Amino acid sequence: MNTISILENITYQDNKPSVTVLLKTKTSKEVRIVMKKGQSMKEHKAPFPIILELFDGEVDFGVNGEKQVLKKGDLIALDENIPHDLRCLSDCIVRLSISNFDSIERINATL
Repeated sequence: MNTISILENITYQDNKPSVTVLLKTKTSKEVRIVMKKGQSMKEHKAPFPIILELFDGEVDFGVNGEKQVLKKGDLIALDENIPHDLRCLSDCIVRLSISNFDSIERINATL
């Protein structure tokens, strides 16, 4: 059994979002993305399905060019290869669930 708090050791970086792998299981990685207001992740696609939870803050989330505002507590699931982007409307904490076959380097390339 592994446990960790999404709220431990949070660091907001001035120049780009902070990406941390919190947990790794046999099938998935639980990733925390901490972003300051105005920071963004450019449009990209994940090679596997993802689930994103907005743990705190507000995010302008784009899917196939259509924008919607996600608020604290909202979750969104996307199939693989769906273009998406996000921009923080306030300081935010995002929990991202990705396949174990996916890489943190791919996520960092979107910053």
